[in-house]
This record gives sequence, C-alpha cells and structure tokens, in this order.
Amino acid sequence: MKKVFVSMAMALVAVAMMAQQPVITFERTEHDFGKINEADGKVTTIFTFKNEGMEPLVLSNVRASCGCTTPKWPRQPIEAGQTGEITVTYNPNGRPGRFTKTVTITSNATEPTTRVTIKGEVIPKPAKPVDNYPVKMGELSLKSKDVNFGKLNDHVTKTQEIEYANQTDHDITVELLPAKANGKVLDAVVTLATLKPKETGKVQIAFVTENMNVYGPQEGSFLIVVNGKQEQTEEYTIHVRADVEEDFSNLTPEDHRNAPILDVATTVNMGVIKAGKAVKRSVVLTNVGADPLKIRRVISNDADMKVAVSKLELKNGKQGQIKIDVLPAADSKPGAYSRQITLITNDPAKPRMNVVVNWTIAE
Repeated sequence: MKKVFVSMAMALVAVAMMAQQPVITFERTEHDFGKINEADGKVTTIFTFKNEGMEPLVLSNVRASCGCTTPKWPRQPIEAGQTGEITVTYNPNGRPGRFTKTVTITSNATEPTTRVTIKGEVIPKPAKPVDNYPVKMGELSLKSKDVNFGKLNDHVTKTQEIEYANQTDHDITVELLPAKANGKVLDAVVTLATLKPKETGKVQIAFVTENMNVYGPQEGSFLIVVNGKQEQTEEYTIHVRADVEEDFSNLTPEDHRNAPILDVATTVNMGVIKAGKAVKRSVVLTNVGADPLKIRRVISNDADMKVAVSKLELKNGKQGQIKIDVLPAADSKPGAYSRQITLITNDPAKPRMNVVVNWTIAE
C-alpha cells in the first residue's frame, strides 16, 4: 500500500510540473495559398500561437523543410497567456506546380516539437521569347546545343531537330559544318539559312545506323557558322550522341539455340600496384555457344587502363583474351581503385558484359 501511495504522489507531482510548463497552441496549423502567380513573387502568411501554460514559452528553433520557405519567429520569451506570431514566406520563383511545405517549431513547451504547413499551386509565368532560346552562338539563339538519340537499334535512321531564332534587329545567316562524325553516320541541314529579325529556323540532324559497323556509345558534332564567321570552339558546337544496339528481334528459336555464348570472368584483381608502375593481366574469353562469337567492341574510358582483345571472332569452344594494362599516374593516391570494361558482342542473351577491374595503390 505504501508503494501505491508513493507512485500516486510521484504521478501527481509530474502532472503538477507539466501544468506549470509552457503550452503552445496555434489558431491554425495549415494555410492554403490557393493558386498564386509565379510572376507575382513571394507570398506570406502568419501563424498565431498562444502560451497557455504557466511558464514563459521559448522557441529555440523554427526550421523550414526547404530553402524556398523562410520562417521568422519571436526570439524573446512568450509569457503565460500571451500570443506570438510565426511569419512564413514562400518563394515561387522557378517552382511551378503544386507545393506542400512544413515548418517545424522546437520549444520548451509540453509538446517540444510542433509543425505548421503551407500549400498551394504556382501558376508559371508566361515564357518570354528569350526564355525559349537560352543558348547563344554569337547573334544566333538556340533552344539547345545537345542532341541525344538515346538507344538506337542498328539499321535505322532517326531524326531530331533543334530550333533557333534571330532575336536581333537585323538579318543573320546560318551555316552548318561537320566537325566530328563517323563516316556517313550523321547528316544535318539548316531549314532557313538567312533569318530576318524575330524569324526562326531549325537544324535537322539525322543519325543513320545502317551505315555504321560500330556498336555502343557514339558521338559526333557540328559547327554552327553565324554570319560567315567560322569559330571552331565549344560555344559554336552542337553535340550529337547515341547508343547503338544490335537488333536481335528477328532471331528464330533455332537461332537462339545456336547463338554464341560469351563466358568470361566478371571481376579481375590486378593486386597491389605502385603508383607510376605498369601491371599487365589477361582475361580468358570463351565461346560456349554453337555459332561464332563476334567481339563488336571493348570499351574502357579510364586513362589509367588500356585494353585490347586478341581475337575479334571465336568459334565454338575457342578462347581469346582481353589484355589489360594498368598504369596508374605517378601522383595517384594510395588506396583501392575499381574500374569497368564493357564488352559488346553478338551474344543475344547478354550483348553487353561488364568486367570490373580492381587494384590497390600501395602506400
């Protein structure tokens, strides 16, 4: 019985102490701005709260869930029975669409963490003509200077366009010159060579995979010549990229049964290497399928590693090698390194195989 009285007494003390603590209550904990215009700039609302406890209320921190939302709060204690305000400002610039943001309030109240929420929908500001053509090439304005065709099957032709505009008050001329291409893989024309003020034209770029015998990532580029001035610089270069894959969709069930099959270790350990010292290894390739295995391409983009294959075609049961030369730079930092080799073959089940090459630079 004595223990029961002690427990009850402690509980009553705890309740009494809580009753003396600050208590934070908000008139509302959510504000909906509704539809707001991005062009109109920042919007603000005020959350009013009251200290309904017996002791002064101190807000130790008020934190927004993102940098687009800025809260301001009283730094001085809020006495018992008094009210305070938290001002929350939202910046819609560059943030079209619906939004929901929270503000977390940390204090010495009985509930140490509380939250308020703002939400709404930003109506984007009307695009200006200059916004539609952000890339500048001298006096010419373009929507973009990069064309990415993504993954392409072999034996296809795909076309993309880049729109350009004359935003000056006088005529300008536009020409196109090939800067880097693989044979007849890329073709491009301009639809309007002379642009009057405010007039627009297009660069039409075609990627022709039936004219190539190289698979995997491909790159090309064109130079834009504005007003007859040819400048072979990055500013005037249009980049073209694609990733060419072999099309196996027409293979019959018998073709799949007789297809080549690549067998290769997927990890190679070069061991411990001294910076500036070359190490060589060979990895065995085996064709365990019936038809000849063709090595379409071996890709390694690491400056410290060179790779080559001993044979580009392996008949059933035959083997070849990937020759790997690793030469870490003399200023390489000690530690573990991991790089990747990609093999592109005519194995329809796994036309791309990755081989990871590991080594450690000694202290």
